[in-house]
Formats: sequence, structure tokens, C-alpha cells
Amino acid sequence: MLLSQMDNLTFKYSVLLMEELQVTPQSSFAAFILLLMIYIFIIISNIGIMIQISTEKSLHQPMYVLLCNLTLNDVLGTTALVPRLLKDFLTNPSERYITYVECVIQAYFLHLNGTASHAVIIIMAFDRYVAICNPLRYPTIMSNNMVVKLSAGAWGAAVVMVGILIGLSVRLSHCRSVIQNPFCDNASIFKLSCENTVINNVYGLTFTVVLFSSSIGSVALTYLKIAMICFKSKNKSTNSKAIKTCSTHLTVYIIMLVSGSVSIFLHRFPVYAEIRKTSVTMFHVIPPVLNPIIYGLQTKEIRQRLFKFFRNKVITK
Repeated sequence: MLLSQMDNLTFKYSVLLMEELQVTPQSSFAAFILLLMIYIFIIISNIGIMIQISTEKSLHQPMYVLLCNLTLNDVLGTTALVPRLLKDFLTNPSERYITYVECVIQAYFLHLNGTASHAVIIIMAFDRYVAICNPLRYPTIMSNNMVVKLSAGAWGAAVVMVGILIGLSVRLSHCRSVIQNPFCDNASIFKLSCENTVINNVYGLTFTVVLFSSSIGSVALTYLKIAMICFKSKNKSTNSKAIKTCSTHLTVYIIMLVSGSVSIFLHRFPVYAEIRKTSVTMFHVIPPVLNPIIYGLQTKEIRQRLFKFFRNKVITK
């Protein structure tokens, strides 16, 4: 019995083999280059927006503080996933190993990214609601101090909830050594165990239902109220601006929601493993590509400063 426990403890910190994305050997290099270019764009564009918001005092406003949260989260999530995928594209499938500790760290940050994405989107939806439906009280309700508190609360809740989620999986002993994914997530970790995982499934399901219900409910209610205000309003200019802002926000949200939902749902159906792997990759790659374009370039103040920056560079040269 003691020997068995020691074996489990030893195996818990051993090396795991990761499955691959279904990419043909002929396409591996092309996929590597494409993903590398996407990753570079995500890092430069998102960090660029964060730096611009941080250094420009005129951008120290609630909407831009929230945008800063979103770009930080995008960098976090993409960095947790993409560098590992890039490395594995150039590695023989039989040699794609990862230590257990690295696997847990990756799973934690991927789930933190997903949870924080929904939390920040909820706050951004509320921000837009107040700005459009109650513009006179907007400076009072959405003060910088309030936005900082909301942001800290969102990140704090995400850190704790994801910590419990991953902690429940880490406590289990293991009897398997293959991660059935090209990346680590909570389900992949607890599937390594032969122990009873009812607690993991119950908490994971509750966690997912609460997160998605809060997210979908808040966003749907917010935009329903905005739509009603726009329908009653006869100001075409205001309505056009509101529709433009909300439609871009909803586009990113729907992409994030669908890809995230598919990845969670298909964990129960191994036959659709490749679709699930693709959807998770999309969740951590497509929104971080679109967010700087939609929120950054469509925001007048940021767009003007970007153009001014590049114009000055050209004049200097």
C-alpha cells in the first residue's frame, strides 16, 4: 500500500505525453509560420494599445481602462497556449512531452483567461449600457475608481474560482500519462486519474453554468435594454453610434462564446476531439486578433493617436 502511494506521488511529478493537432507533416512548417505571425501581431497590437492607454492621460477613462484589462487578458491567454503549440509543430509527435507542473500552470492560465474574458466583457457591457442609456449620470456611475474596483473584483473572482477548479484536479493521483490534447486544461488533468472525479465534475459543471449564465444573461439583458432605448429614440446619430459600438462588441462576444462552449461541450464526446481542439485554439487566438482591431482602431481617440504616431515616424525618417 505504501509502495503504491509512493508510486503515485512519483508519477504525479513525472513527464506527460501530449497529443498533437491533426496537421500533416507537409503542412507543419506553414502552420508554424502562420501561427507565429498571428502571435506576433497579437502581442505587438495588444501591448501597443496597453502602452498607449497607460501613457496618454487623456485615455485614462473607464472605457479605456476596461480595454486595457481586455488586452492584458488576451496577451496572457495567447502566451499560455501559442508558444507551446509553436514548439510542438517542430517536434516529433512521439517526443511532445510536458512536465506535470508545466501542464498544471498552463491549464490554470488558460482557464483564468477564459473566466476573466467573460468577467471583463460583462463589465464592458454594463459600461456601454450606462453610456448609452444614462449618459448624464455616466461620469458619476462609471468613475475611474469604480472601474478599478470592478476590474479588481473580476480578476480576484477569476483567480479564486479557477484556483479551486485546478486544485480539485491536482489533489488526484494518476494512472495515465497521456494528455488527450495539444494543450493542458482542467478536464485533461483529471482524466489522468483513475479515482472518483464526481467532485471535479460537479464543481466544473457548476462553475461553467454560473459563469456562462451570468455572462449570457448580463450581456443579453444589457443589449436588450440598449435596443429598447434606441428603438424609442429618434436621434439617428446616437442610434447609429450605439448600434456600431454594440454590434462590434457582440461580434467578438459571440465568437468567444461559441468557441468556448463547443470546447467544453465536446469534452464529453471523444469522437469530436479534433473539432474540440480547433475550437479551443480559436478561442485563444481569434478574439485576441480581433479585439485590437475592433476596440482599438474603431475607437476614435486610439485611432487618431496611432495615425499621428506613424505619421511622425515617417516625417522623422
